[in-house]
Amino acid sequence: MTATSVPATGAHVDSEHAQQRVLDTVRQLAGELHPQSLRIPTLGAGDSLERDYGLDSLARVELVVRLERAFDLRLPEGAFAEPDTPADLLRVLRQAQATAGSGPGPGPGHGPAPVAAQTPLGPQATCEPLPETVDTLIGALQWHARTHAARTHVLLYGEHEVAQPVSYGELHARALSVAGGLAAHCGVQPDDRVAIMLPTGEGFLTAFYGTLYAGAVPVPLYPPARLSQLEDHLRRVAGIVANAGATVLVTVPEARSMSALLRPLAPSLHRIVEIATLQATGPAWPAPATRGPGDIAFLQYTSGSTGQPKGVVLTHANLLANLRGMRDACRAEPSDLFVSWLPLYHDMGLIGACLGTMAFGFTLVLTSPFAFLGRPARWLWLLHRHRATITAGPNFAYELCVNKVRDEDIRGLDLSALRLAFNGAEAVSPDTLHRFHERFARYGLRREAMTPVYGLAECSLGLTFPPLARGPLIDVVERDALLARGAALRVADPGVRAVATGDATATSGAAGDIDAHPPIRLVSSGRVLPGHGIRIVSRDGAELPERTQGEIEFRGPSATGGYHGNPQATRQLFHGEWLRTGDLGYLADGELFVTGRSKDIIIRGGHNIHPQELEEAAARVPGVRKGGVAVFPARDASQGTERLIVLAETTETDPAERQRIVTEIGHLAVDLIGLPADEVVLAPPRAVLKTSSGKIRRAACRERFEQGTLGETSRPPWQQMLRLAAAGTLAWVRRALRRVADTVWTAWASLTLVLVAAAGAAAILASRDVGGARAVARAGARTMLRLWGALPRVDGDPTRVRERACIVVPNHSSYLDGLVLSATLPPCLAFVAKQELAPQRVAGTLLRRLGTVFVERADPLRSAEDARAIAACLARGEPVVVFAEGTFREEPGMLPFHMGAFLTAASRRVPVVPVAILGTRRMMPGTPRPPRPASLRVVIGEPIDATGDDWQAALALRARTRAWLLSQTGEPDREV
Repeated sequence: MTATSVPATGAHVDSEHAQQRVLDTVRQLAGELHPQSLRIPTLGAGDSLERDYGLDSLARVELVVRLERAFDLRLPEGAFAEPDTPADLLRVLRQAQATAGSGPGPGPGHGPAPVAAQTPLGPQATCEPLPETVDTLIGALQWHARTHAARTHVLLYGEHEVAQPVSYGELHARALSVAGGLAAHCGVQPDDRVAIMLPTGEGFLTAFYGTLYAGAVPVPLYPPARLSQLEDHLRRVAGIVANAGATVLVTVPEARSMSALLRPLAPSLHRIVEIATLQATGPAWPAPATRGPGDIAFLQYTSGSTGQPKGVVLTHANLLANLRGMRDACRAEPSDLFVSWLPLYHDMGLIGACLGTMAFGFTLVLTSPFAFLGRPARWLWLLHRHRATITAGPNFAYELCVNKVRDEDIRGLDLSALRLAFNGAEAVSPDTLHRFHERFARYGLRREAMTPVYGLAECSLGLTFPPLARGPLIDVVERDALLARGAALRVADPGVRAVATGDATATSGAAGDIDAHPPIRLVSSGRVLPGHGIRIVSRDGAELPERTQGEIEFRGPSATGGYHGNPQATRQLFHGEWLRTGDLGYLADGELFVTGRSKDIIIRGGHNIHPQELEEAAARVPGVRKGGVAVFPARDASQGTERLIVLAETTETDPAERQRIVTEIGHLAVDLIGLPADEVVLAPPRAVLKTSSGKIRRAACRERFEQGTLGETSRPPWQQMLRLAAAGTLAWVRRALRRVADTVWTAWASLTLVLVAAAGAAAILASRDVGGARAVARAGARTMLRLWGALPRVDGDPTRVRERACIVVPNHSSYLDGLVLSATLPPCLAFVAKQELAPQRVAGTLLRRLGTVFVERADPLRSAEDARAIAACLARGEPVVVFAEGTFREEPGMLPFHMGAFLTAASRRVPVVPVAILGTRRMMPGTPRPPRPASLRVVIGEPIDATGDDWQAALALRARTRAWLLSQTGEPDREV
């Protein structure tokens, strides 16, 4: 008797044969997936489902279905993800039997929806659209709570099909309670960061809005799926918490045991608290915090598919602009209803589903990702039950429904109300679109409901949407022309013309006759949202014409201002006023076709290789785990090019079978891209690293390949805990030593500051002329910085400010800026200082001996007398240093520039030389205080000449100078 034919007795889980039945089921499924493996029959109850049996997340879905049939039990939502061994599965089965009662009963995934559940929302109050005057998320929830507090905002589905309605009024009240708890029990202040690591549910919603109500910034995190991933998960979470500077983590009780491991890795984290504690004991919070549209709403950390996660800064204005743009593109109305299982830590689930329903006013029916992954039919039944008009999911979700939903599980299903099924967040497959529609068309699904979209966290969420009621548009282009020259040439053969209108079957048999290499089929993501812009550029930044592949760039009100705490990544993100997406694509008739990620492109022998297609093909080779292939480049210094590496997961141990896999993948590489793979690496399950949303982390795979650590398997949980504890202890020791070293350094720097300043002041006063005083000041500044070990690195040519008269305009972020400029620039410069310093006995006397020009603080270079004094310096050939911001603040950000320096430069026809000072804000920010260690750098820009001598020329000069300084410093622009 096979495992799938065990009689449904409902009482055999505790029998002595139960473990063997579970083992039989697991072995049978693993054998079907890996028929050549000789190892599977020898595996036992304590072996890992993923590492040893080779069962990935999708295989676990099938495993849960078979176990439920075998034991006549309905398993909980987490059953497919949490257990790591067959023994763990047996414990889950026993727990399920203990709570089963009279049996599983019908529900989504097990038959038609009960008639009594067809209208669980009950009568709904009418809902007006959110007024355009509401400009924050806080204001949106407040407006709904005032206008229709009883209307259901979210209908939450938990275990056993129990639906919990959450009204706008209830969410508002609970958010106020959480805000009070955060302030009273955690000491949260406005602008503090609060990390939220909670599963989909009411707790996440109240924590998110409660954080906003407290004036703090939410940082959504994804919870760990299973213990076998604990170490990698906590390290990534700790990195996010540390980067965000989060002081509080709101999480579930089970995660509190991680606090001892997490805190040493994230120094800013002071409190780990349960959401129930905040809700139950939070004092009455008087009113939500007052925030403006330009304030940060939350930090959305990218999944890290191409590198380390980065915190995208999203303001209230960014989010509402994006939500309103998407509303207009899809014509959303309060009468719509959205069904979602997307996780709330992901931008598609949080912004598109959750915040979207807040902005649009329609109801969100929400279930957990585990509910969908465990029973994909449940998603479909929720669409049926609620007559849903909108839903969304990544491409794999639609593919999962095609492959895992049985006809007997969806008898009576009706999807005719669905008008928008968004497909985004990952590459959209034309085959998936066709198969999903073909499978569910007989259940009322209309082809025009299939809606591929494109977006990214840096644009808040959505960027392009296709025309409504059209359905998917497929473009068929010549493979060689696209890969070799970037030309998206339409295939002209009549046999494939039907594909362009969506008939995927039309290419079978015809495409292969056109060329030795089959054409590439690509899905349109639609047109850019209203008020936004999109363009395709070459690698050198030149805009490309239609049907030419290049890098996708965008701009618009939804665009982020940068990455939190990562100025280098922020600088790389911006290309002038445009933002780089990191994706490749082309435009055709104004619609966007995405072809891949620019960082994933492999350049080998002059050929551009897209890895996705080879990955999909290699995953279909017998013995290779589906979804377990990564294609990436590796450095080849000897050849001056990149090597093509194919990493494939397998459980095969037989040498002949492993060689067969390598050979077949090699043949596929030649067939698809015309080049052989340089190396095919076979590795155990989980060697291919992925993000929380399932995207392949090719850069991380490449790093492990080059380090020679690809074959390492997951350690037991106790070893992971031990390693994390050791890493945390080591991090604590390093921080303690660093604090001691910083204290010693600060004491030394303070002492030398006093001694060198005193000696320098005496030497300046003794100098006979301005030139001598300036030479003394430069020598003293360099001596002091050398004693600190912080002499700045200078990029650029200092002679740019020595050979001719000019106005030097640096950024201003610290009291040390003048010292640094004195140490790095030639001693011929005249500094412009505020008039308030002139009467001071010591400072004023020293500055006058240095030839300083004093000007009005309100507007440097404003008065005619000041202008004449500066003009005299310029006439003598002396460069003049003007801090155009006039002052500085402790918090990062470049303040508005005064116009005086630029008007003088334009009228006198002298260039402006921008100079970026980096590191002084960290060394001595804000009010005068002892310096602290930091590396310093000075970047001297090219001289910028005015195009005329009038006001408009001065404005243009100011704008060019400011843009250059912002690009070099990575500071936020405080002028906007």
